[in-house]
Amino acid sequence: MTDGDSSGPTGLTDLGSPKSDMSERSVTRRRYLAGLGTAGAVGVAGCNDLTGGNGNGATATETATPDEDGPGQIGSGREGRDAPGGTPVAELPDLSGELDVYSGRGEALVGPLFSYLEETYPDFTIRPRYDGSTDLVNRILTEGDNAAADVFYSVNAGSLGALAAEGRTLSLPEEVREPVPAAYQDGDGRWIGTSGRARTIPYNTEQFSEDDIPNDVFAFPEASAFEGQMGWTPTYGSFQAFITAMRILNGPEETLDWLEGMQAANVQQYGDEFSIAQAIADGEIGAGFANHYYTLRVLDARPNAPLDIAFTEGDAGAIFNVAGASIVDTVSDEDLASNFIRHLLSAEAQEYFATTTFEYPMIPGVEPVQPGSIDLPTIDELNPPTEINLSQLADLGPTLELMREAGLNV
Repeated sequence: MTDGDSSGPTGLTDLGSPKSDMSERSVTRRRYLAGLGTAGAVGVAGCNDLTGGNGNGATATETATPDEDGPGQIGSGREGRDAPGGTPVAELPDLSGELDVYSGRGEALVGPLFSYLEETYPDFTIRPRYDGSTDLVNRILTEGDNAAADVFYSVNAGSLGALAAEGRTLSLPEEVREPVPAAYQDGDGRWIGTSGRARTIPYNTEQFSEDDIPNDVFAFPEASAFEGQMGWTPTYGSFQAFITAMRILNGPEETLDWLEGMQAANVQQYGDEFSIAQAIADGEIGAGFANHYYTLRVLDARPNAPLDIAFTEGDAGAIFNVAGASIVDTVSDEDLASNFIRHLLSAEAQEYFATTTFEYPMIPGVEPVQPGSIDLPTIDELNPPTEINLSQLADLGPTLELMREAGLNV
């Protein structure tokens, strides 16, 4: 699949002011970034997390497709939000020179951010190479010392961990790592999260109340109220990361039992998690397994839809994954690469991700967007499992074998 409208939003002003004008224009620039979601005519069809693809060997970047008739899959800018917290671009070191970025995040999503930085810094040029995160890891490994990459920008922690495990990343300086909670970066500083997504249980509020939703993911196969009412996406990268976490936390036998139990409970299969959120809102099913932002995107377009989300506690159903970045060991200017990643964590960039894709910001002071009646917990109020390192999610092979043993076509 393609990345949709790669040209990015049009009709926007204030793109080319140099850094020297930032003190006067910081508010305008924040409005520009917040407005990108409104102006863009593309939508994120899904974050193909672990494999960068559909789970059957195909790989792709985060896909984005036009969505003219249904609810948009990229959120709109938010009027009335407070100025973002964190460090503004105006207070960060200038960017100057050329930077080769291997990006597993789609051009339609991050291209506007890259353009914004180039317009902010007239002497700075980003040379992006867009592809699936797994494909880019393999490319860096194949190219060896001849790899052109300075920065690897991944849609998931698994790919970041895989590259780091091969010894192909450098440690990030403390000023890059300091703003981000330790749980969402590598313990040795070899990669860092730049935005995040939580696993949730979206549910139809006309069929279930919050109290009806189990807080233990292993309760669903035996809960008679959910028989024939649940949706899942076995071929989707996010779902496979969830099952990988379950396999690591609970072992293959218990995971296999869960997969077979859900099938015995007549779980319904969908192609992606946005479709699950739509189906729940339409009353086609009552609940499902999905990343949090798909529900928020539906509610952004349909604020009165009977849709809410619940969370399990401390298990694989509550896993929190991140998109993030690392410095590749073939980098030509390590300081430039480090400062570029700092800009991905700037107040403006974090607000952009919060308001356009409904991802969780990685830094304190940038609140998640809450469309409709959603009361989304802050990142420090979530209860993900603590016994797993996100880098472990790169170990996908045994998960796919287990899912096939359960009779799933992945």
